[in-house]
Amino acid sequence: MPVTFDGIPGDLVEVELDRGAMSLQVDETLYPLEAVYAAAYVFIDRCYVFLDKPSEGRIRVTLSGKKAKLEGDLARETVGEFANELLSCAWRAQIARDSRATIESVTARALSGARGAPSLDELEAFDFSEEAFDDPLGIAMSWEEKYAKKKKEGAAPAEEPAKADGGAAK
Repeated sequence: MPVTFDGIPGDLVEVELDRGAMSLQVDETLYPLEAVYAAAYVFIDRCYVFLDKPSEGRIRVTLSGKKAKLEGDLARETVGEFANELLSCAWRAQIARDSRATIESVTARALSGARGAPSLDELEAFDFSEEAFDDPLGIAMSWEEKYAKKKKEGAAPAEEPAKADGGAAK
């Protein structure tokens, strides 16, 4: 005997009290299959989870309790938790799709850095003639440029230090 809950569309959720199971109809355009799998995976410790495709563009998720029948408040709570987990998984899948290029780039850089130092052949083939980077604001400078003591204009150049052998030229 199918039962519906207040606040939950009856065409999406069907609970059969005699079997202690409930079924949810999920729209594939809103929730991709990997999100349905991820949400179902979260529930496999407390429910038996069955997935099928009753019609084109729809996925039916059937949950039945492992320890207790899903009825009354427990069934409504489980429906709500599954719906929330499904939304969370769909959002994570969307973020993963949107960030795919960044994730691949960071991973490739990390793996290329793990290879170790370049070989002499790779260094020989590298073109060092290009500028390392643009500095349109002029804020990048070497340590020597930044911390060098400023020479007074017109000052004589510093004398060379005495040599270890007494400075005698031979």
